[in-house]
Amino acid sequence: MSFFRHLGLVPMESQLILLEYSSLGILYLIIVPFILYGWMNNRWYVMGKFERLGIYGLVFLFFPGLIILSPFINLRLRGQSEA
Repeated sequence: MSFFRHLGLVPMESQLILLEYSSLGILYLIIVPFILYGWMNNRWYVMGKFERLGIYGLVFLFFPGLIILSPFINLRLRGQSEA
């Protein structure tokens, strides 16, 4: 309750700026890296050279988010099934 009372004392413009920064941070650290993981998992063996170059650029750009998500996502190959 105390947090919301203090939040009411902050001017509305500052609240909007905090909201914008937090939404950009969530987008940069969680949403785009998660989409990038999915894209790489689905297209790894069929990518062309320019698509791979673009993906490598995005990996470089979103590296902090990929590191944050890496303990929670397992992209190991499934391997051969035993018959």
